[in-house]
Amino acid sequence: MQVLYERCAGLDIHKKMVVVCVLITHPSGKVEKLFRTFATMTSDLLALDEWLHSLSIEHLALESTGVYWYPIYNILEEDRHILLVNPQHMKAVPGRKTDIKDSEWLADLLRHGLLKASFIPPQPIRELRELARYRKTLVGQRAQEVNRLQKVLEGTNIKLAAVATDILGKSGRSMIEALIGGEQDAQALAELARGRLRAKLPDLQKALEGNVRPHQQFLLKQLLAHVEYLEQALCEVQKEIEQRLAPFEAVVQLLEQIPCVQRIAAIAILAEIGTDMSRFPTHKHLASWAGVCPGNKQSGGKRLSGASTSGNPHLRAILSEVACNIARSKEANYLTALYHRIARRRGKQRALLAVAHSLLVCIYYVIRDQKVYQDLGADYFDKLDTARIERHHIRRLEQLGYVVTLAPKETA
Repeated sequence: MQVLYERCAGLDIHKKMVVVCVLITHPSGKVEKLFRTFATMTSDLLALDEWLHSLSIEHLALESTGVYWYPIYNILEEDRHILLVNPQHMKAVPGRKTDIKDSEWLADLLRHGLLKASFIPPQPIRELRELARYRKTLVGQRAQEVNRLQKVLEGTNIKLAAVATDILGKSGRSMIEALIGGEQDAQALAELARGRLRAKLPDLQKALEGNVRPHQQFLLKQLLAHVEYLEQALCEVQKEIEQRLAPFEAVVQLLEQIPCVQRIAAIAILAEIGTDMSRFPTHKHLASWAGVCPGNKQSGGKRLSGASTSGNPHLRAILSEVACNIARSKEANYLTALYHRIARRRGKQRALLAVAHSLLVCIYYVIRDQKVYQDLGADYFDKLDTARIERHHIRRLEQLGYVVTLAPKETA
């Protein structure tokens, strides 16, 4: 096979060490192999960097192993071409499984150009991605603590959630703080209601009749303090995100023009796929990478499975959330029409995945072309085959015993 890189290296990465195999092809065709093992501390990785520089190694391949490749990539990425390889795309020869053989196999595949690089966004997008994912984690933790708080209230026979829409609104917080302070009188607690909740004072007074024990007061205090801490952390993380978002503000505003894509979702999508769509030759490649398209598994001329792949779980989750909002939306547009069209025939779950796929296709072209989203309209599918729709409705009316005569609507 043709040798593409005369000097290259393969790295087999572990938690505490990295095994490096360097392949150097001499003009005579002889291949020199060099093996070295380094620890994964920063000083050791800097020594690895110097060793590779001394050998003029500019092409590297390393396997994607959890998060252990992060520090190595951060130190070695400057002035080098690094391929991060999915473990499924390279398999070691059976019966030859050692760390040295793994690194040699990686280097040999790289030497002949047989590896496919994973998508790694540039540093600013990677930083934004870490912040966006951490924000989502904080949102999930806050939701868990609110559920725990609600569980404690149920244990005290207080049914605040049955009357108040948000138990941690201004009124709900005041009542919970009063409960923590030892207030047990339902009427006094109900008087803390504000705004529209005061219209429900009789029901609220009944809901607040309970018995809060000392250990439950302690739990409520701890849970409320943790919720407030998480809310403060969310505000700080959001400020940091907004500061790093300045170079990409125009793209975020374009994404917000797509139906049901709010700012938080737009930022999360941008953090996952970046702004350079040249990394994906077509929208099909992006959909496959995200895992929102049918799988491809055939053998013997038969299709064995069409299940979608896992793809990028973070991006897929965001697209699914937006698709759910589209399904519930009362706004008439192309995406809502697509959902209802498929949901009638294939079910809601398949319809949601189809909407997520179409949504990602729209995002791909909006970012690539830097153009505002243009909706095809809620009547797009009706215009595809008007004659078929006419025949269908005429046949249904005739089955009900009507004689149908069509006449074009008079134009003004």
